[in-house]
Order: sequence, then structure tokens, then C-alpha cells
Amino acid sequence: MEALAINPAQKMILESFAASRNEEELNDLMDMLRDFYATRLKREMHRLWDNGTLDQSALDSLAGEHLRTPYRAL
Repeated sequence: MEALAINPAQKMILESFAASRNEEELNDLMDMLRDFYATRLKREMHRLWDNGTLDQSALDSLAGEHLRTPYRAL
């Protein structure tokens, strides 16, 4: 098995989680990460809307899509 190197951002996140003193701090840290990615997602959606890649018809067609990865039959 090949060992994977972690990048500086991953290391910082791991160290931050390791330094959490209690569950409340852990939850606060997780909330911050979720907010960070939610903000990035909103920014990207606005960019796609503004450049015409994403529009109401595209959103409507996605509303009925099943986008989860299908389970493999074992």
C-alpha cells in the first residue's frame, strides 16, 4: 500500500481538530469548515449563473435527477 503525503492545508486542519479541547470546539470547527465550503459553493453558483452556464431550465432539469453514486451489486 502506498503512503499518501498530506498537503499543508490538510495538516493544518488535522492539527486544528487534534487541538480541540472538547466537543463544543470540535462542533465549532466543523461549522466553520461547512460555512467555508457553502460560501465557495454559492460564489461558484453565482459565477455559473452570471456566465449563462447555469439557468432556471438547468436547475429544473436537475431537480428530478438522481445523482447519488449507485451501489454495486455484490
